[in-house]
Amino acid sequence: MASRDDIFNALKKVYDPEIPVNLVDLGLIYDVSVENKDVSVEMTLTAVGCPMHSVITQNVKDAIEKLDGVRQANVRIVWEPRWTPDRISEAGRTTLGMV
Repeated sequence: MASRDDIFNALKKVYDPEIPVNLVDLGLIYDVSVENKDVSVEMTLTAVGCPMHSVITQNVKDAIEKLDGVRQANVRIVWEPRWTPDRISEAGRTTLGMV
């Protein structure tokens, strides 16, 4: 079975197509839970109405389902709490030149 660390490491390889920072460092991943071989992810996007929402959601699902021990990944987009740039990690801020 994949661990939460395995899942977060896989998600660090998934990027918003418009921003050169992975979803974890952008602060878009709110929760990950693993039950048996099923993974549930709660995440948000940088903006409501993001035109890339279906691509990003599918990329998250694909990255997780490639892991050994995962049967299925369910991705749920949530809007609370609302995303703000304050959620970006130090590594993400460095990449974006915000430091």
